[in-house]
Parts: sequence; structure tokens; C-alpha cells
Amino acid sequence: MFRTDRATGELNLGASKSDTAANVARNRRLFLTELDTARMKLATLRQIHSGVVREVSAAQKEPLRGDGLITQHAGLLLGIQTADCVPILLIDPDNRTVAAFHAGWRGTVKRIVERGVGLMRMRYGSRPEELLAAIGPCIGACCYSVGEEVVSEFHSQFCYSAELFREVYDLDPVKQKYPMLFLTARAPGHSNLGPQTHLDLVEANRRQLLDAGLKKRNIWSSGECTACNPEKYFSHRGEHGFTGRMMAVVGIR
Repeated sequence: MFRTDRATGELNLGASKSDTAANVARNRRLFLTELDTARMKLATLRQIHSGVVREVSAAQKEPLRGDGLITQHAGLLLGIQTADCVPILLIDPDNRTVAAFHAGWRGTVKRIVERGVGLMRMRYGSRPEELLAAIGPCIGACCYSVGEEVVSEFHSQFCYSAELFREVYDLDPVKQKYPMLFLTARAPGHSNLGPQTHLDLVEANRRQLLDAGLKKRNIWSSGECTACNPEKYFSHRGEHGFTGRMMAVVGIR
């Protein structure tokens, strides 16, 4: 993908309306070569913001529908595409099992990570306390404002949901410089120019990993917000929908 507002091309790794299939295929080859995994087969999903987790033993000709992948087969690389949603990778070093999950707010509400850990326990005998987890770059609580629908969904599912939200007041520099432009005739306390509700998706998924039995010390997070770092990451919200996809991968050589 090439954007006119930047001086160089971008390594888009996901199929989207913003790029051609040929470019994506070429970028993926470059990506796998750079990781020294060019001989491994890449398995991806047609991601649908669900709680569906797929077990795979080979790369599919047509991507399966779902948002989680698990394998115990060597030579297979599991790939999750994101541009704000949370990529989560799990490793079971004892049983040589790996998993990858795509968790937007819908997948998080549907407990995709908890479901995945449960499937690893049931199918492969994984012990959650031995699992290692990595949470990649995603949109942070600093930038992820949500509406009442999302707040209600989380409140209906998690007893700790209140800890995942915070109110953030708009620090728009134009409003700060010209505050008179944004005054309303309404009485104090009755204006609709209130704070936004922001969701911490990283913390939401970290809590699910802990509830599933992982140890706190075995959960790593990049701590970087995709919307805050457009020079490094794709961000669907930060780039108003015209953006590529990053890819988080995990596999067994």
C-alpha cells in the first residue's frame, strides 16, 4: 500500500480495500523472510470479531472464519491481523503448543482469550500456570473512546467492568485556544459537551488471562498505542478507516 501523505511505501500484511492482493502477497513474503520463517506455512483467518477459535494442522487454501488459532504442528505459523484490535499470542513450552487471538471489543466481550486457554487445556493438556502470553500493540485507553452499547455489554459480562473504563475530557487544542466558540446556552451541568468514556482493551484481556489461570509474571504487553504512533503502526481509528493491517505471528519450527 502506498499513501500520498507519506514518503515511503508501507508493509501492509492484511487483505483490505486499501491495497491489492498482489501487494499483500509480496509483503507477506518479505515479512516471513525477514523473520527467517520463509519455509514455514502461514495460517490466517477471515476475522469476524467473534469468540470462535480454530484448531489447525495446515495452512488452508481459503482462510477459516474465526478469531483464534491453535496448533501443535511444527512448520506452521499462526497469523493474526490487526489495526487497533488486540493481538494476543500464547505459548505452551511444555506441550509445544501455540495460539494466536484477535480481540476487538466484541471478541473481548465474547471471552475469546479465555475460550482459547480452555481449549488448550482440554485438547492439549496445557496447564495455564505454565503458559506464556504476549499482548501486542493496539489502541490504548488513551485513545479508545466507546459508546453506551460497549459499556453495557462489558457491564453485563464482567464483575470488574467498572475498572476497565475511565472518563477522559476532550483536550482539543482548538477548544483550548478558542473556548468561547464552544460555549452553550444551557445551564451548567446540562450541556452535552461532557467527557468521553474510554475502554482499556489491554487490561480487559489481561484480566481474562489471569482469570484463565496464567501467572501475572508470564503476561507481557508492549504498552504501545497504535493510534498514538501512526509512524510505526497502522490504526483503523487513527487513520479514519483507510489503513493497512499489521500481523502478529507465532509458530513452532
